[in-house]
Amino acid sequence: MRPEFHVKQSCPPALLYLEEALSDLKRRDVFRERPAPHVSPCTTFCSNDYLGLGGRFGPPAAAGASASRLVVGEHAEHITLERLAARLVAQPASLVFTSGYAANVGLLSALAGPADRIVSDAFNHASIIDGARLSKARTVVVPHLDLPAVERALSEPHSGRSFVVTESYFSMDADQPDLARLRAICDARGAALVVDEAHALGVLGPEGRGLCVAAGVRADALVGTFGKAFGAAGAFVAGCDALMAWLWNRARTFVFSTGLSPALAAAASAGITAAEANPALREMTLGAAHRLREGLHRVGIRPAGFGHIIPWVLGPSSAALRMSNALRAHGLDVRPIRPPSVPAGTARLRFTVTAAHGPADIDRAIAIVGDVLAAGAL
Repeated sequence: MRPEFHVKQSCPPALLYLEEALSDLKRRDVFRERPAPHVSPCTTFCSNDYLGLGGRFGPPAAAGASASRLVVGEHAEHITLERLAARLVAQPASLVFTSGYAANVGLLSALAGPADRIVSDAFNHASIIDGARLSKARTVVVPHLDLPAVERALSEPHSGRSFVVTESYFSMDADQPDLARLRAICDARGAALVVDEAHALGVLGPEGRGLCVAAGVRADALVGTFGKAFGAAGAFVAGCDALMAWLWNRARTFVFSTGLSPALAAAASAGITAAEANPALREMTLGAAHRLREGLHRVGIRPAGFGHIIPWVLGPSSAALRMSNALRAHGLDVRPIRPPSVPAGTARLRFTVTAAHGPADIDRAIAIVGDVLAAGAL
């Protein structure tokens, strides 16, 4: 009889090394347990559904694209979504991918090659790191938000093309680069600017259109996602028509993958439309985040950054785990963020605030954090 998923199986001899590797993760407090489905009475501050749109029913459409979009997987829902996404970020065109990870990996590995150079912020997302690796370009990692380091990297003699890659709103630190200065640096050195707006779109910038629009900057390639503020799934790359045509032909995560579900594409379009039609959702999210930041200050915490992501850096992974468990025992779900997601020694709790958090939820969270701190959880 076929064993059930939950029955513990012994490793085959060739994979026994994994058991020791997992034990090592546990010793260093960086092992990640598979969480139970979210059915507990806890108030959660772990969701990226920033505008609270993820719980609505999606519009009727085909569940599957049936094939790569290059074959027979192209649907009207994809075209509609791409037009909406491009308009949202003030770019000429966009191309939809199945996830933000696929978008970054496909974009960077298609843009750059072994003769090229990628200048990447040290805190960039794993998908950017992996895309740069797969491109086989020479990757120069610069300290976080260090613009002089970007200039120095681009000033070094180099015969190939150069690309500067950054996030617009860093999801672990809730901070942002000076996009206008980065654009000027790239223009002066003939480099392309690639910006990932995943955590900003829908919430930050005028009408939630992101921080590039807020700065009056047009990135050469811009990445956005539908699985956060827009309550669906999938992602897009926006830019000029030639970039879209190149990605259609050469982005391996697009070419060799079944297209995004038309139902999800329709849901994403509905999410963008709902976000644009209901600016109060954005105001609710940012208002709740401001209330939480002020409350955490009152109980002695100085969270980093700004906006709807609120990082509380605790240092050791053990401290982040201990605090997360203590809060959860009181009905507050804030998960620990540990290496390798963040640098060693900077483990943290990360509150993500959404439009679904009312004043009572925020005040309850502040009270619980204050009580747990007073009880000596640290």
